[in-house]
Amino acid sequence: MLSYEPEIKVALLQNYKEARLNLNGSFILSDEQKISGHIIVMARQGEAAIGDPYGRVIASGKTIMLSAHNNATFTVSDVKIGIDFHWQRNQEQSFRGNIILSVAADSSFNLINEIALEDYLESVISSEMSAEAPLEFLKAQAVTARSWLVSMLAKKKTGQSFPSPKTENEIVVWQDVNDHQGFDVCADDHCQRYQGITKIISKNVRIAIEATRGLFLVSGGDICDARYYKCCGGQTEIFSTAWENKTPPYLRSVTDNLQHHLPIASEAEAKDWLSGRPQAYCNTTDKELLGKILPSFDQETLAFYRWQVIYSRQELEDIIRKKSGIDFGELQNLTALSRGPSGRIYKLRIEGSRRTVIVGKELEIRRWLSSSHLLSSAFIVSKTNAADGSVENFKLTGGGWGHGVGLCQIGAAVMATKGFKAQEIMAHYFTSASLQKLY
Repeated sequence: MLSYEPEIKVALLQNYKEARLNLNGSFILSDEQKISGHIIVMARQGEAAIGDPYGRVIASGKTIMLSAHNNATFTVSDVKIGIDFHWQRNQEQSFRGNIILSVAADSSFNLINEIALEDYLESVISSEMSAEAPLEFLKAQAVTARSWLVSMLAKKKTGQSFPSPKTENEIVVWQDVNDHQGFDVCADDHCQRYQGITKIISKNVRIAIEATRGLFLVSGGDICDARYYKCCGGQTEIFSTAWENKTPPYLRSVTDNLQHHLPIASEAEAKDWLSGRPQAYCNTTDKELLGKILPSFDQETLAFYRWQVIYSRQELEDIIRKKSGIDFGELQNLTALSRGPSGRIYKLRIEGSRRTVIVGKELEIRRWLSSSHLLSSAFIVSKTNAADGSVENFKLTGGGWGHGVGLCQIGAAVMATKGFKAQEIMAHYFTSASLQKLY
């Protein structure tokens, strides 16, 4: 296992043609030249290039390294966050650490931030949840995010590949560690939110990082592949619902219900579970509390524990056709074939007048059934028929926000407000895992 703090390469911009940066202090190029102030980075004749505001090229090459001098920082304009989700928007963000410009495909470049792991985590914790969240929750989030990252890097080095089965009538897709080449993680929800020093507004984040420095969740001699998400909906999910077919012992399904609840085992149980609002740590509508837990743009989504989406048949047909690339004809049925213990569907049959296809896993289902992404794949389907017997509307009644595997962020934050310590929170969500300080 790890014995030192690693450097992390985070892609801030991927496959860009041009971007504008401000260097807040001096950065040093490989030829010892110092540059600062406004620069333009661009793809140019198969290379990455840096230009000054007057259009003069300062440096070019397949890879360009700019090393921060005396704790200099840099600011990137128009960083896209929440890519393809309903909260997608552009932000100006500032960062610590070094800059790497690397040529990508199609005459574009990636802008990569090289930064020490603990500095990276300080921003991740502040970006994933509000920096004003309870300290014990922030500690639990820090250990979880640190563990996932290092476990992912170790898995990536092994070159593991998990092919997604696809046939004409069944498409089962998932995304995981091998999606990124040339850098460790991206800066958005696909990996972990990383929005720079702009988000670090609370001393609690620094305290949480320092208090847990080098601390990891471990199991069976390995660092845990510790996953997290916004809200489980009352019951956490197992790994194989979202990714490859394995179930680590520390990622079992656990109830977040204040009264124990058995995992979903039938469609009747899913309907009963998702139609109600059982007590759970993550079942909260307290706006003051959520204001201290969620970043501002996540507070735009407050119906997360239980939610409904209603589509006209034609509207849903159009969304599915655009997202899947398949013309199903007149949409007739959506049928859950396989659910995990939280009620999340990982195989869904879509029936139309022209095609019938089975789709999975949970994220692909969420992607196909929304112009952005459904909050989760834990939903039941009801239909309203027109006078001629054709389907008029589809109503999805669902629960939770995210894949549901591992740490429920809202549930964990509520636990912290009730007096639970970070160790207790992590023991609740990561059964059988232990804590170990590695550096």
